[in-house]
Amino acid sequence: MAGKITPMFVVYRSFFCLVLLVWACLPTQIVMGEQESREIPDIYVTASRTEKEPLFIPNQVYKLTNSVLLQERMVRTVPEALEEVPGIMVQKTAQGQGSPYIRGFTGYRTLFLIDGIRLNNSTFRDGPNQYWNTVDIYSIAKMEVVKGPGSVLYGSDAVGGTVNVSTISPGLDAKGYESQGRVCGRYSSGEEAWIGRGEIGGSYNETAGLLIGYSYKDFGDVIGGDEVGTQPRTGYREWDGDIKVIYRPGGGRKLVLAHQRVDLDDAWRTHKTVYGINWKGTTHGSERERILDQDRNLTYVQYYQDRLSTFAKDLVFSLSFQQQREQRHRVKSSYKSDKQGVDVGTLGVWVQASSDTGAGTFTYGVDYYRDSINSWKRKYGADGALSSRAVQGPVADDATYDLLGVFLQDDIFWGDSFQLIAGGRFTYAHAESDKVIDPLTGARTSMNDNWNAVTGSLRGVYFLDQEGHCSIYAGISQAFRAPNLSDLTRFDSARTNEFEVPATDLDPEQYVSYEVGFKTSFKTFSSQLAYFYTDINDMIIRTPTGRVVDGDYEVTKKNAGDGYINGVELSAAWKFYPGFLAHASFSWMYGEVDTYPTSSSDKEREPISRLMPLTYQGGIKWQPYASCWIEGLVIHANRQDELSTRDKSDTDRIPPGGTPSYTVLTLRGGWNITPDVSISCALENLADVDYRIHGSGVNEPGINFVSALDLKF
Repeated sequence: MAGKITPMFVVYRSFFCLVLLVWACLPTQIVMGEQESREIPDIYVTASRTEKEPLFIPNQVYKLTNSVLLQERMVRTVPEALEEVPGIMVQKTAQGQGSPYIRGFTGYRTLFLIDGIRLNNSTFRDGPNQYWNTVDIYSIAKMEVVKGPGSVLYGSDAVGGTVNVSTISPGLDAKGYESQGRVCGRYSSGEEAWIGRGEIGGSYNETAGLLIGYSYKDFGDVIGGDEVGTQPRTGYREWDGDIKVIYRPGGGRKLVLAHQRVDLDDAWRTHKTVYGINWKGTTHGSERERILDQDRNLTYVQYYQDRLSTFAKDLVFSLSFQQQREQRHRVKSSYKSDKQGVDVGTLGVWVQASSDTGAGTFTYGVDYYRDSINSWKRKYGADGALSSRAVQGPVADDATYDLLGVFLQDDIFWGDSFQLIAGGRFTYAHAESDKVIDPLTGARTSMNDNWNAVTGSLRGVYFLDQEGHCSIYAGISQAFRAPNLSDLTRFDSARTNEFEVPATDLDPEQYVSYEVGFKTSFKTFSSQLAYFYTDINDMIIRTPTGRVVDGDYEVTKKNAGDGYINGVELSAAWKFYPGFLAHASFSWMYGEVDTYPTSSSDKEREPISRLMPLTYQGGIKWQPYASCWIEGLVIHANRQDELSTRDKSDTDRIPPGGTPSYTVLTLRGGWNITPDVSISCALENLADVDYRIHGSGVNEPGINFVSALDLKF
């Protein structure tokens, strides 16, 4: 029909607007010079719990600031913020349930911290899960990623890597009283998604500040590429709120009080339902509904003290309480339904200090977390009437889990060229519940067990030049993960056509990781290169019991997974001409682990499940003037056909023969109209490719116009 406006017309019109926007601002700005004086050094904290520049850190580290996340990349969620970090694959079982794989590990084998406080609790599941989605990306000031084991500093779960986010704080630089505010938002055509956030606050001198923020997010159904089209029931809604108060009375003291809330509603897991798509031979489930609701509340107070004494140069104390709730509603093909939920309240206390001595700089402390868990499940008949109440929900009911750790790390400098970092941690874990289902009888039973471990790390950095532009590093680090309540007591569906039952007699997992790397940091060139090898011992893996219950294969867990994973990660950035920046990265990894591919007791060594495929990334960013930029980006992932038996049977998410390769092209740019107003636009997946990240239950958007606005006042 004449005059009809199609979605593709809107996308291409937006593309030309983006080009015109960048072109229009060219004549009005001052040409950028080379701005690499490094007057303000790039500082990381998470890798060592102390401030360090990246060349002094014997790990692969990456930092993403608020401006990079929201104005340059315009990311949608916390997991998706990591998609462009080398060596990380972000699997999405559903659009509201992203789970990063860091060096081959995900779920409860990667650790997430919010202002140094653990998001992980004892109910986190094996494999991909949705918990990182319960952190508001718009509340984050910066995100630090540290690859490899972090158990010495952060305890259980820090196997593949540790991610620590620092949340937004009020500014304290004004003289007298000053108010502050911000409005920002994002629109995405690939899912008809709208995000809006408002912030308001104020400060008095450098003494006190207050910041209040609220975010609302409405995500529509994802529109796939040229084959799939709209993927029904993939949208959901979310609202988030946060408040932070900072008080500085002087004398190097600071007090922080904060509260955060995230509420995520109606996030479907469609691959289990009749609404799942058939793509490249994938199947879908027969359920009529599978809907997940989640909310999280975190309240904490933290005290910082500089120049504490002649011995301790600084101290940090943190007291927190975090409430995480999840609820699942499922309607089967027979119209019978069930509802289940988990409510975890976590008390967290930790204290950290550092001291400069003749034997080096010591960083030391203690941390303690206690989970209190309520877990329930109710079944309903086809008529909606309540038919039964289970002894427990997905995990044990009326349960507690304690995690205690004491750590010590020493940074030893030998001359100006060599730094040695040695550390150790003692960890104690205890799980208890008197409401656990016996998988054989279905009767109520109990469990009470504890574990402890001593882990260590030894890493070194050597500078190849006196100017500090090049360094090599090497290290060996242990990682430890105590079995949690999800390992011990899970009574819930697992992968496609699998149902998991409790296994209350498990031991800790043990890992040893070896790594060598090379880093450079010049005025116009920087790079990171690493090879890692992780030895896996006693990994807790699922194994079939040989029973079939309600059409699903029953599985339980054992400490049977010995194996390894190794890989190479490379990233580099080069300012090859004034105003031009080229960047590229490369990631390869492979690993194998012992599994039980059948119901027999015979183990076989197979590829690690959901192994990240060979991935390349490259781009060129052009910033001819200080206030505007445009960037072209290409990401390519090879076909992944290195599959375990469980991967091959997970046909709802992984096509027969493996996940196809894909190449995605993106064009994006932005303009800082004033110091307080910026706009950004992007055209993602320019070729309208139909693709999915390996192991995901939903395809990524096809051609996608994204725009963002940031206004400060």
